[in-house]
Amino acid sequence: MEVFYIKQELPINEQIRAKEIQLIDEQGEKRGVIKFSEALDLAYEKKLDLVLVAPNAEPPVCKIMNYGKYKFEQAKKEKEAKKKQKVFEVKEIRITPNIEQHDFEFKVKNARKFIEDGNKVKITVRFRGRELNYVKLGEDNLNKFIESLSDIASPEKKAILEGKNMFIILAKKVEK
Repeated sequence: MEVFYIKQELPINEQIRAKEIQLIDEQGEKRGVIKFSEALDLAYEKKLDLVLVAPNAEPPVCKIMNYGKYKFEQAKKEKEAKKKQKVFEVKEIRITPNIEQHDFEFKVKNARKFIEDGNKVKITVRFRGRELNYVKLGEDNLNKFIESLSDIASPEKKAILEGKNMFIILAKKVEK
């Protein structure tokens, strides 16, 4: 069972502090400028709420509506919007400067799959020990990686060397 919590954002009924208001009835028709007390009586007669929808207008605009139902529908819309959002994930693939051809092809295949799924791919070249003297070799491997995925992905920025790791982030190409 789902529970929706209604948090009140708009002032309703007695919380409104105005002597005269512009009134919109439950059908959405403008009723003109009337006294606040009359509008509140109208809302109570129809067993609905008087909600302040535009407090900065002159005079303030109020609408007659079922506030609980309105907030419930807002919560539902928010939940639907959240469902439709796509969260990008960054998948990491680690390689070494002296990677073998088969391993390289296997990692390219995985990276291609990640990118086609809509994720970003971070390719990290890890230098261990004396491998740090061969940064150029690692850079060449990264460039080879970028080249082999150039049909579907493009690098977000140039390769960066941080400590003993060099990395680059690839994202899906934007179709024009």
